[in-house]
Amino acid sequence: AQAQKSKAQSLADRVAAWLFYIAFGVGLFALVIWWNLTTAATAVQFMVSTFVIACPHALGLAIPLVNAKSTSLAARSGLLVQNRIPFEQAYQVDTVVFDKTGTLTKGEFAVDGIYPLSGDSEAQILALAASLEAQSEHPIAKGIVKAAKEKGLALQAVNNYQNHSGAGLEGEVDGDLVKILSPKATREAGYDYDQAQLEKITSQAKTVVFVIQADQVIGALAVSDQVRPEAKAVIQELHKQGVEAVMLTGDNDQVAQAVAKEIGLDQVFSQVLPDQKSSAIQSLQSQGKAVMMVGDGVNDAPALAQAEVGVAIGAGTDVAMDSADIILVESQLKDVLNSLSLSQATNTKIKQNLAWGAGYNIFAIPLAAGLLAPIGLTLGPALSGILMSLSTVICAVNAQSLNFEKYD
Repeated sequence: AQAQKSKAQSLADRVAAWLFYIAFGVGLFALVIWWNLTTAATAVQFMVSTFVIACPHALGLAIPLVNAKSTSLAARSGLLVQNRIPFEQAYQVDTVVFDKTGTLTKGEFAVDGIYPLSGDSEAQILALAASLEAQSEHPIAKGIVKAAKEKGLALQAVNNYQNHSGAGLEGEVDGDLVKILSPKATREAGYDYDQAQLEKITSQAKTVVFVIQADQVIGALAVSDQVRPEAKAVIQELHKQGVEAVMLTGDNDQVAQAVAKEIGLDQVFSQVLPDQKSSAIQSLQSQGKAVMMVGDGVNDAPALAQAEVGVAIGAGTDVAMDSADIILVESQLKDVLNSLSLSQATNTKIKQNLAWGAGYNIFAIPLAAGLLAPIGLTLGPALSGILMSLSTVICAVNAQSLNFEKYD
């Protein structure tokens, strides 16, 4: 990240290059003018002073010094910056989009209820579901398998396993085709279920999956995930900063709205299939919003890449982290606030250094060329050399003083 050049640095490098030609030109101009007005020795002194006092270093070092400091400061604060430019631009973000499972919530699902619908026992339904879910790495799948193991249930072999992204799973268990589907996928497949009972369960922020065996809905499982304790405080702080908080999830709308109400989100995209997540980000960007996406799963990778700033939870998948610009090493939501805060502080320091580097040269070069000599104010080569070095030192000290407001 320190080796990457931002747009501002590229501009500063070009200005520093032009500064050489400007100083050279002003120095020769001073030589000619003072040669005709005074002695040759005085004219040469003004020319040398102009050459010496010009300081491209201040402009050339203004941003790299801040970059080095901010990147190391980020790392010590649990923020791994992988992509320099998006990190620098994070202060412009006005909308933060959070994935739900594993990001706003802990991603540790537990089975809260088993609902037999055709005569099978709760144990039979859980064992059948766990046999199929054991093939998946999804957090819901892990929760169901864990519940089955805690009850000491034996899992059966699964053949012809298929994972239907965003819809569910299917496979053959003991010769029967078994499916585990979301309510939406169950409804679209033409299966009937008790809608009133489903609404009662989902209103409690629980996710429901249906177990289907031999084309018959035999039961449903309700699983829940705990919201991260710091989520509400993070959302409140974003609101104080004028930043909108949005949730993106594949869960049904009732579960999503229950979570959104609990922590105070502004907008919810629910029942979003994995391949639709990047489109949701695009829809926000089309409204002129600068978007930061925060996620942890494989399904979040396209959205992380699409957003202006992609932030991955450190405990998430490798694919998500590879797609992100910033990784929250400690997997703490408060670090979303810290990344915004550090980006703002970095941007402020860059502007200060650029203003100093440019402002110094604007005043120093004419002064060294003898602009104020008529009123007795001149700079010799020695003093010009001291001022030039001092300019670079001030730039370096200012960069090293970079700090930011941390949220604990």
